[in-house]
Amino acid sequence: MPDENSIQDYLEKGGKLTAPDNTPPRYRAELLRIMASFVDSELAGAAGFADIINDGPGITERIAASRIVLEKFDHAERVLKIMGEFGANIDRYQNIHPWNSRVDRDQDLGGDRLDGDMRLNVFHHPIEGWSDAVTMNVLMGYATIIQLKELSQCSYQPLAQTFAEILLREMRHTELGEEGLKKLMADGAKAAIAKSVDYWRPRVAASFGAAASPRYEMLRKMGLRHTPNDALLTQWESAADMALANIVS
Repeated sequence: MPDENSIQDYLEKGGKLTAPDNTPPRYRAELLRIMASFVDSELAGAAGFADIINDGPGITERIAASRIVLEKFDHAERVLKIMGEFGANIDRYQNIHPWNSRVDRDQDLGGDRLDGDMRLNVFHHPIEGWSDAVTMNVLMGYATIIQLKELSQCSYQPLAQTFAEILLREMRHTELGEEGLKKLMADGAKAAIAKSVDYWRPRVAASFGAAASPRYEMLRKMGLRHTPNDALLTQWESAADMALANIVS
């Protein structure tokens, strides 16, 4: 059995792991943390979006919202299965948890996670109506795409493959959001969209974490991360600017 130092050296050189066996304790803990954050964010995001399905202006929009909710729950279940292989207590996800709970609209959460679950803080903020939901979906959609592209390169191969598959669906979710924004623009909702962009943009940006994260270097050595937070944020800002310029003009 290889020792922890040899595994760490293997990971630093770009090695991949394919099963829970022989994964060092710290690696397991960080991998589970990544998975828990993703699962909790998907469940909270799905629950929040489910609440506004019937606000959709037509059947097409409601079908699109329902599809997003369904697939986000499926994404969470896929990653939960991998967590279970590491011995995580996934039964807690079968119990009632207030995934649709939200803070006050203008509450400042800072950079710390709230107690109760591991969702990104952006999913603690409430959605107000259909145009707000669609705007949030587009801005957070591009953030999710960038984050999943990063995580689909992680050194734990089964999770990397799962994230790569989920990425394709999340890209479609963002496309559905862009289609919805274009329709809202055509219906005269430019002012409402601009207000939502102002609200959600800083909150989505915060989901990338601190620019100089002390944990990044540790995760990089484990092969769990490859691109610093500030570089990912820059990618998102560019993608969001381009998308909004093409839609909200």
